[in-house]
Amino acid sequence: MIIQVLLHAEFENEGLIGEWAGLKGNIINRTALHRGEAAPPKDGFDMLVIMGGPMNVYEEEKYPWLAHEKKFIKETVSSGRPVLGICLGAQLIACALGAGVRGNPEREIGWFETRLLSGAGKTRAFSGFPDKFVPFHWHGDTFDVPEGAIPCAESEACGNQAFVFNEKTVGLQFHLEFSREGLLMISDGCADDLAPGEFVQDIREFFKDDGLFEKSRELLFLLMDNLSSARPVA
Repeated sequence: MIIQVLLHAEFENEGLIGEWAGLKGNIINRTALHRGEAAPPKDGFDMLVIMGGPMNVYEEEKYPWLAHEKKFIKETVSSGRPVLGICLGAQLIACALGAGVRGNPEREIGWFETRLLSGAGKTRAFSGFPDKFVPFHWHGDTFDVPEGAIPCAESEACGNQAFVFNEKTVGLQFHLEFSREGLLMISDGCADDLAPGEFVQDIREFFKDDGLFEKSRELLFLLMDNLSSARPVA
């Protein structure tokens, strides 16, 4: 399987998704949109993964490629191939499907408990997930759930943490893909976000518990297994 990854920043890549892909014998292709690289051919991949980034989905004047990316995402979703969006990626999917994206009442940065909603149990993507888990969060915006999508998770700081659309498209506001190295990269690249707040942890809290990284890795691999099983069989 060929997995196409859309990147928006030097310090935020596919992380542990690359490890999962390697173990499964899958191929990762990357397009760095922030460097001006063009979107790949529409028929050149089997799954689309859209990563995070420091920009907002509504900053098209500053980042003109956002408009083209949203169109590309909408077309890929319509094609029936699996699509995963993480953080900014989830917001881009929501926007491409006609939902709103706006500032969240609180910045949410750190390890915070996230709870599955009842609708998550109806989806293949979240099959096997626990009712509660503690992923890493790094965001200031939030998305509305697109029309026809199933809202799947919430946290205390943010009511919309995940959705599934047409079984094969998943948006995650939180991060499961961070290794310690990946979290160090975004902590350096987005250090200005770490001003004190009710839901902003001290950076020292990010790296205190190796078990949180391991559990996130387990859940990421489960999600990727579930989502890849939705891939059309040729």
